[in-house]
Amino acid sequence: MCVILVIATIVVFLLVDWMIQRRRKRVRDAVGSDPLVMKPIGYVQTEFPGDDGPDGGSSETSSIVLDPSFAEGLRGIHVGQDILVSFWFHRSEDYTLLQHPRGDRTRQKRGVFALRSSRRPNPLGLSQVTVLAVEGVVLRVRGLDAVDGTPVLDLKPVVNPDFDNGTP
Repeated sequence: MCVILVIATIVVFLLVDWMIQRRRKRVRDAVGSDPLVMKPIGYVQTEFPGDDGPDGGSSETSSIVLDPSFAEGLRGIHVGQDILVSFWFHRSEDYTLLQHPRGDRTRQKRGVFALRSSRRPNPLGLSQVTVLAVEGVVLRVRGLDAVDGTPVLDLKPVVNPDFDNGTP
């Protein structure tokens, strides 16, 4: 099982790197400057293999599998905590500034910045999730609207009033 997990992690990282290189060229051509560089810290494991993930706030559970080199970064994450997960919409190829919400042509088009669409100028996703379990480098969470294999870029706690008072 561990060998499969390591192989899957390597494959995901190689795929993401290839996709980032491809997008960099498009960004450079469009903007004329050097793009930002981000490296995934892990990937999503879920039952949603297709292009359409669950709706945000979904009651479905997913796993976030971190690269083992980031294991210590999970210290302080606990069951029941709400965290923000930023991820890369790795299957997004293009975008338009006006889109039908959820692709439903019966609904009036809206601007991409008013939608949670994966088809964005910078295909970044952000979900607030609840931690269900912390198992080594795997977080089981509820509420992640990403598909299987989605590269995870970062995790952050949801700020609460006690946070600024020094209480985690």
